[in-house]
Amino acid sequence: MSPKPKTLDVTIMGRTYKVACSEEEREALISAVAYFEKKKTEIKNAGRVASAERIAVMAALNIANELLSSRNTAGGFDIEGLRRRMAAMEATLDQALAP
Repeated sequence: MSPKPKTLDVTIMGRTYKVACSEEEREALISAVAYFEKKKTEIKNAGRVASAERIAVMAALNIANELLSSRNTAGGFDIEGLRRRMAAMEATLDQALAP
């Protein structure tokens, strides 16, 4: 029987969330939160994005792009196709979140 997951309080964009994770996952989760916060701060400091929701989405897209770029091997992953889809999503977000 595996140990019951414990909860960990993490703060993301000023809000505290309770996240279930095992003791073995704890450090990785803390690192993921810190990395997200770093990316969010970079986007916020660049000053091109105003709303918290848009900053969060852009940080998540940037992190996903980094992950998928790092996985781009001889396996034939279409990174350019992903970049085109991300640009289309960003344009859609711009329209949806425009004042």
